[in-house]
Amino acid sequence: MVSERNLSKNVCIIGAGPSGLVAARELRKEGHNVVVFEQNHEVGGQWLYQPKVEHEDPLGSSNVLKVHSSIYASLRLTSPREIMGFTDFPFVVKKGRDPRRFPGHKELLLYLQDFCEYFGLREMIRFNTTVEYVGMLDYPEFGKDLRWIVKSKEKEAEERVEEVFDAVVVATGHYSQPRLPNIKGMDAWRRKQIHSHIYRVPEPFRNEVVVVVGNSLSGQDIGMELVDVAKEIHLSAKSLDVSEGLSKVISKHQNLHLHPQIDSLHEDGRVLFVDGTSIVADTVIYCTGYSYSFPFLDTKGMVIVDDDRVGPLYEHTFPPSLAPSLSFVGIPRKLIGFPFFESQAKWIAQLLSGKRTLPSWDEMMQSIKEFYRSREVDGIPKHNTHDLANFEYCDKYADYIGFPHLEEWRKELCLSVLRNADINLDTYRDSYDDSEMLQEAYQSPHFAHLGPETF
Repeated sequence: MVSERNLSKNVCIIGAGPSGLVAARELRKEGHNVVVFEQNHEVGGQWLYQPKVEHEDPLGSSNVLKVHSSIYASLRLTSPREIMGFTDFPFVVKKGRDPRRFPGHKELLLYLQDFCEYFGLREMIRFNTTVEYVGMLDYPEFGKDLRWIVKSKEKEAEERVEEVFDAVVVATGHYSQPRLPNIKGMDAWRRKQIHSHIYRVPEPFRNEVVVVVGNSLSGQDIGMELVDVAKEIHLSAKSLDVSEGLSKVISKHQNLHLHPQIDSLHEDGRVLFVDGTSIVADTVIYCTGYSYSFPFLDTKGMVIVDDDRVGPLYEHTFPPSLAPSLSFVGIPRKLIGFPFFESQAKWIAQLLSGKRTLPSWDEMMQSIKEFYRSREVDGIPKHNTHDLANFEYCDKYADYIGFPHLEEWRKELCLSVLRNADINLDTYRDSYDDSEMLQEAYQSPHFAHLGPETF
C-alpha cells in the first residue's frame, strides 16, 4: 500500500558496511534523521581488512569478538565488479587502482569509501563506537509506534551513552561469528586449531601438515594458497563428489589431498576420517562458515537466532511484532548483494515515512510459515534458511516498492562466473569468455551515463 504521508523519524543504523551505508543514504533521502554507529575507525564493515588477529580467540568461541573482518590478505572478489555495484553507482575501474575485473578486497573498500564520500554519508557516522544494548522503551502493541533505547560506548570514552530512537536498522553483517562443527575430540586435541575467521596469510603454516575442513569458497582458496608453503594440505569435504575445477587443482599438486568428513581428533595429533584413513596433522583450519549473532539486541524473545535461522522475519527483513521500527538489512546470503540491500533500504525508509504499509501481522506470519514449509519440502536445512540463490526472489522483493528488477546482463554475468569457476577454479578470475555480455552491460543504463572513456 502506498500513501503520500511523509513522517520524519530518528533512526539508528548499526554498522557502516555495505548494507548500513546504503540504508543511511535511503533513509536520509526519505527525510529521516539518521545516526550510524560503527565500531571501527572507518567504513567498510567486512571489507575493512584487519591484519592483527593475535588477540582473537582462534576458534572465535567468545560471543564478543575483537576482530570483525574475516578477510585474508590475498582475498579477491568471487564476482566480477560489473555486477556488484549499487544501481546508481557502478563499480568502475579508477586510475591508479586495481584494474582487474575480480579485484582484491582493498578495491571494494575504496569503492565503499567513494560511495560514502559521493553521497556525503560520513557526517552521519559515529566511528569507534560500539552498540552494547538495544531494547524496547515500552512493551509493543501491534500498530502502535514503538521506540528503542540504544546504549553505546565510544572507544576512548569512560561512560556509555544512552539515547532513544524511533527505529533501529540492524546492518551488522554475518561473516564474523564463526560457525564450528561438532567433532569428537576437538576439546582434547592439543595442536593448533583455528577458524578461517582469523586466517590472514599462509606463512605461519610453513612446512606444516594442515587439514582444511570445509569445501566452501574460502576453504578452496586457502587450500590453494597453502600449497606453496605447507608440507601437506588435506581438504576434508562433506562429499567427495567435488567440482571439475577442484579436481583439476588437486591433480596439479602432489601435496594437496581430498578426504571425507572427519570422524575424530586424537591427542597424539591424529585426524581420523570417516572412511577409516588417518593422518597426523599440525593444524586444523575450520572453513565452516559463520553464524548470525546480535548480542546487543534484546527483543524479549520476539526475534531469535535458532540454528542460524533469524526469525520470524517477513521477507528476511521485518519481525512482524516489531516492524517497521526494527528491521534487518543484509541477512540473505547467496544473492547479488548490493542491489538487494538497496531494495531493502528503500522499503524500510518508505515504511518509516508512512509512504507504504506492511501487511497485517497474521498475513506476515502466514507468509513466513509458508516460506519455512517450502524450505523443508525442498530438503534445505534450517541453518541455510537465508541462503536464497534465487534471482526471482530478488525481483519479487523489488516489486514491493517498485524497485527495478535485476538486469538480464547482471544475472547472466553471475551465472557465467559460476559455470567458469566450477570448471576452472584456479583461473576463473583471470580468464573468461563473456565479452558479449560485458558489452551489453556497458551499454545498459547502469553504465551508459558514464561515457565510453570510462572503459
